[in-house]
Parts: sequence; C-alpha cells; structure tokens
Amino acid sequence: MEYRQIGKTDLKVSELSFGTWAIGGSWGKTNDQESLKALDYAMAQGVNFFDTADVYGDGHSEELLAKATKGRHDEIHIATKFGRADDFADPKNYTMESVAKYCEDSLKRLGREQIDLFQIHCPATDILRDGQVFDVLDRLKEQGKIRYYGVSVETVEEGLICLENPNVSSLQVIFNLFRQKPLEELFPKAKEQGVGILARVPLASGLLTGKFKADAEFEQDDHRNFNRNGDAFNVGETFAGLEFTKGVELAENLKWIAENRGNMSQAALKWILEHDAISTVIPGFKTIAQVEDNLKAVEAAPYSSEEMDKLAKFYKEQVASEIRGAY
Repeated sequence: MEYRQIGKTDLKVSELSFGTWAIGGSWGKTNDQESLKALDYAMAQGVNFFDTADVYGDGHSEELLAKATKGRHDEIHIATKFGRADDFADPKNYTMESVAKYCEDSLKRLGREQIDLFQIHCPATDILRDGQVFDVLDRLKEQGKIRYYGVSVETVEEGLICLENPNVSSLQVIFNLFRQKPLEELFPKAKEQGVGILARVPLASGLLTGKFKADAEFEQDDHRNFNRNGDAFNVGETFAGLEFTKGVELAENLKWIAENRGNMSQAALKWILEHDAISTVIPGFKTIAQVEDNLKAVEAAPYSSEEMDKLAKFYKEQVASEIRGAY
C-alpha cells in the first residue's frame, strides 16, 4: 500500500481507502458482523482512512467505525460529513450552534475526541458562496474539535468556489471514467493550492464493475432503485448521472481496460490513481471479498499514454453528453 498526503495537511492516507455509505444503508441489505470483519480486514492490509457521514444509516456507519477503530484513533483516520440530516439549503443549519451540534453528535457516535476531516456534505451552492460556514469551521478547528475541514461537492463550479477559501483542506468529488470533467480546471487548481482530492463514486455505483445487465433490478431501499433518476438527491450520486441502460452500454465499451489488470473494477480504480491530484479513492464495500478485490487495484498495471488518450476521447465523444444534472 502506498500513502499520499491530503493536500497541505499532515494526514498521510492509504491511496485506496474506503467509503462507508454501503454498510450504513441505502444500498440494500447489510450485515453488521460482515461489515466489521471487512473493516478489520481492510485495516490489516494497510488501509488507514475511512469516509463516512452522519446520514449514512442515520449515524450507523459512524457507530460501526467506532467499534472497528477502538483504541486505534492515532493510526486510523476518519473523515465524516454534516449538512444532509436537515435542509441542506437552509443557512440556519450552518450556524455555529447547528454545526457544533452536528460535530458533537458525530464525535459521540465515533467515540472520538477529534474528527480528522470534517466535511460539508454537498451543501447548496449559495451556502458556499456566502462562506460563513467556513468561519464556523475555523472556530471548531481552533477549539480542537476537528483537525481539518473540507467540502463534498456536486459540481466543478462548487469546487472552484471552495478553493477561494484558504483553509479548505480537501474536496470530495465524483470522479471516475464516466466523470472526467474535474480534470480540466478543478484538479490543476486544487493541486496548485495544496488541496487534497477524495474521489468518490469511483465505480459509478457499480456500472464500472462491468457486471450489470440492462434488466438488472435493485432492492427497494437501494439508491440504485429509488434515486436512479435523481428523485431523492442529486442524480450524479447514482450511476454517475447516467441513465442506467445507457451506462451498461457504455461500460461494455470499456471492458478492454481489464486486460492485464485483473478485472474491470480494479482497472477503473487504477485509472483514478494514475492522476497525481488524487489523495485517495474511496470505493464502497459490504464484504471482505469486495475489499480484497478493490485493494488489488493498487498493484494493477499502469496505463500507457495512448490508453489514457483513448479514455479521454471516449469520455468526450460518448459519455459527456449523456450525463444528467449539473456537474
């Protein structure tokens, strides 16, 4: 396992880490014992960073992380998020009183005295433009409640707004073979300013595993069922904003990337890791087998410059016009 710095922070994290949305909820059935075994396995393989949020299973994923990392707070870093438990567009939910309460609640569930990376969870663009929430986060940092703060954004525009604040340490963005837009302007500016990038939805909600057929069905409580058209939250969080059957078709056109790289999932994750602006990539998981499979991406064969050019052309000519919603 290789480790990368999150921007200008002193957080050195595993280049392949894990997100915990799936073990918290909204991805179908979960099994807590299996989740804890998978977390233990990941840490045994050198993973030292996990991303979560207060709304993942209404705090359940934070509680699972508390159990898995008990006594290891110095060596295992956790990033959590706030702002989606209530109206994400209401300025009242970004005041000192509100954010301090979100922070304290997460600390309690995590069983920690300090949050390594506290992230605003996909707020309304106007909240970022106003900027007062950053002053609130500066105060929490001064109080020692958080080490650093960042923002999980939906669009490149929002990311660029965040970069105007000098104390933002990281940006969490949707980035994968189907969502290459951040490469154009956002990543170069973030790298120049020493802001780390956490790549989320790296497998496009499973499309980039290459395992789905057009007639695939998902459980009622799986966002790939109830949010596939953006009915519950931003459409980009599900299948990277692609209409499902179109996404399956596009994934078929990408199966060549798996040659000499294990499988398509590992190849898709490896492509993300090829970009030096990336601090870490955070696929989800439910089982040890999924953790094990994803971790093999770090050893996958690198891409040639010709392959990288081919994938950039693929995105521009076949994918970009198919993505729904602002990004």
